[in-house]
Amino acid sequence: MRITGYRTLTTAQEWGRPVGDANGVYPDGVMPVRVIMVDTDEGITGVGLGSHVEAENIFAAIDGQDPRAVTALYDRMLRQTFKAGHAGVVFGTIGAFDTALWDIKAQAAGEPLWRLLGGRDRRVHAYASGLDIGLTDEELVATYEIYAQRGLRAAKLKGGLDIERDRHRLTLVRDVLTEAAHGMRPGLMLDANECWSRKQAVRHVGELERTLDLTWIEEPVRRWDADGLAAVSRGVRAAVASGENLTGLEQFRPLIAAGGLDIVQTAAVWGVTHFLRVAALAHAFDLPVSPIGNTPVALLHAATSVPNHLASELQDLRPPIGVAMDLHVEDGDFVLGDSPGLGIKVDETAIAAAHNGKAPAAGGPHVRPEQAGRRLLAVADRGAVYEVARS
Repeated sequence: MRITGYRTLTTAQEWGRPVGDANGVYPDGVMPVRVIMVDTDEGITGVGLGSHVEAENIFAAIDGQDPRAVTALYDRMLRQTFKAGHAGVVFGTIGAFDTALWDIKAQAAGEPLWRLLGGRDRRVHAYASGLDIGLTDEELVATYEIYAQRGLRAAKLKGGLDIERDRHRLTLVRDVLTEAAHGMRPGLMLDANECWSRKQAVRHVGELERTLDLTWIEEPVRRWDADGLAAVSRGVRAAVASGENLTGLEQFRPLIAAGGLDIVQTAAVWGVTHFLRVAALAHAFDLPVSPIGNTPVALLHAATSVPNHLASELQDLRPPIGVAMDLHVEDGDFVLGDSPGLGIKVDETAIAAAHNGKAPAAGGPHVRPEQAGRRLLAVADRGAVYEVARS
């Protein structure tokens, strides 16, 4: 079997409501989703979700190769970008190709990827994550009631701009999940998306912990601040989770060595091979690993095969436009199917008809605010986020 070509598509995740975090909001709730499809001479096509940046250059490393040599080809792609570097969106393109190759390998074997990787149980524990900072109280409650109906008993809220607002919103969601679980204590997490300084993080979380039991605080300071993450971890009861924006083991090593990570995260778009390597590194330090992303299907398959998976993020319950997946959610778990490969089907006609692919709106969560990390009181910023979400 040989790789013969690739195609790129852009579809969208349509939330039908504002989504975002402390850095900004997409008012229309439309998030672009990039797709790479890799073709072979035996008619098997693999699908990967991730960036398209430098796709032609990266594809040169795998063109004409046997796609079943996935891990070796992953390292060929890393070497292909040696001079320019493989961080950021370039790493995402490598991850998309890598995911597509794993899809091909499992399809060729006639097995779902979770089985090929050595997984025993098709169920993957999930937690709810609504990208919800732009929601009113009523919308927030209604959103997490839907998650609770699917059996989810842990939730991660976006916050970081207002201590009392975060306390109120976390309490609302706690009560929703507690009622659905007939009094059992739910897991509560808060994601600050790198909006704090070290002292802001300890003060903010410490105040919340006076009345709430937080499972983890996510990305409290900048992603590369090993000493800062360690300081936050020492200063609060909650675990510190981070890593979704790190690319390559070389970026994880100093954070783990400094004691800055209690929960190691990897982004869905970084690919299967990267996740497996990060999971092994984390396991060597007795740390759990948790995949992050709106459509983490590939990492759900991989999560079944590692000993230290904690829980995977469940965002929107609907797949992107034109994308069907052989999985469902029940009793708080993702449940993977038996389709060979990843179980992803792409309807290119539906994607083309939707006319997606527009650039993200200005001022969304992809843009870091000027005052991030150096606010004293940020109540006004919360109001600005809310106004953007309502417009």
